[in-house]
Amino acid sequence: MRLIQNMTTIAEYPAPEYPVPNRVIKIAVIGGSGVGKTALVVRFLTRRFIGDYERNAGNLYSREVQVDGEQVTIQVQDTPGAEMTDNGISLPDHASCSVQWADAVVLVYSVTDRRSFDLIEQLHQLVARAGGANTPPVILLANKADLVHLRRVDSQQGPLMAGTLGCSFYEVSASEDYSQVHGAFHRLCCQLAKQPPAASNSSNSSASAATEKRRSPLIPRPKSPNMQDLKRRFKQALSAKVRTVTSV
Repeated sequence: MRLIQNMTTIAEYPAPEYPVPNRVIKIAVIGGSGVGKTALVVRFLTRRFIGDYERNAGNLYSREVQVDGEQVTIQVQDTPGAEMTDNGISLPDHASCSVQWADAVVLVYSVTDRRSFDLIEQLHQLVARAGGANTPPVILLANKADLVHLRRVDSQQGPLMAGTLGCSFYEVSASEDYSQVHGAFHRLCCQLAKQPPAASNSSNSSASAATEKRRSPLIPRPKSPNMQDLKRRFKQALSAKVRTVTSV
């Protein structure tokens, strides 16, 4: 199955014969419960929409793709839903750790759930605090745009919120329009791909590449068993022919 079809900048990339460590782009998806975070992630990575998921599973999804000609591994961390409590917003520790881990954060709300929209500003503040001096880039995603009859958040409020937070905004429907979902994540991936790799990824890749370089001259490429068998038979036949000619 192709990850992305009819796209020139993101597509599946066949694994090389001697794999070189890929650059890793890490994205955390954060929002209230039931806003469609998992559906958005799966829709982006597989083109498929599945409407029913186990809530608050917090799974990590990974896929090797090509972004603007560079082979990368995209890791998308789905997080348990945030909730509003009497003491303020409740964000699981797992989500806070994901912010520190991520290269970028996608904040998600549902246009059918006003409470999920009201969480966004506080979630953005939590992202800024968790990220510290290295706060990752953020985009704001409004999901379930197809449910017009159930809309509880005006279409103008999303862009206004994004303007206040200083981030990009996209209104999408995970169930109805793959291209919208792809466009949002695609632009984010391209933005991240243009940035220098993190120091840890760069050093790990350099070390692995150096190891492969040292190892290559010492370890010959393994030969196919069929070719070895063919050469053995050829030598046996040649030896038999030489013995026959000598005896004559």
